[in-house]
Amino acid sequence: MLVDQFWKEIKGVNSAMLAIGSARHVPMSPYARQEDSAIWFITAQGTDLVNALTNGESDASLIVTGENDIHARIEGAAGIVQDRAKLEELWNPVASSWFDGIDDPDIRLIRLVPTEAEVWLTPGGLGFAFELVKSKLTGKQPDMGEHFSLAF
Repeated sequence: MLVDQFWKEIKGVNSAMLAIGSARHVPMSPYARQEDSAIWFITAQGTDLVNALTNGESDASLIVTGENDIHARIEGAAGIVQDRAKLEELWNPVASSWFDGIDDPDIRLIRLVPTEAEVWLTPGGLGFAFELVKSKLTGKQPDMGEHFSLAF
């Protein structure tokens, strides 16, 4: 059940920080697909992430902070995938802003297969403010949501 909740929440994330091996965390647009048990990224040849993968590094870390009321640290194994059908499935206006069309020869797909995650699901915005006010009125600690760890 928690795994399904994880995939549901992570699917709505539009930006996160991805690191692979010695390549530092950089902002990326993740495309979570529970049916693939993977989080996909569209990137370009020559980036630090692609270079790390090309050099045999595969340990990946994804940091999600606060989007859609989810915070997460996701660890896993990454790899470059050449799959035209998957690229067509993932292609969108954001990706098209970075490339000269879907046939750009520099496009690379990165597939991150999570092995573990630590997740915090928090009430955002008004929910957070409500919990703080309620805490002051009742003297009880605010309910800041769920926190759980997963092994995939």
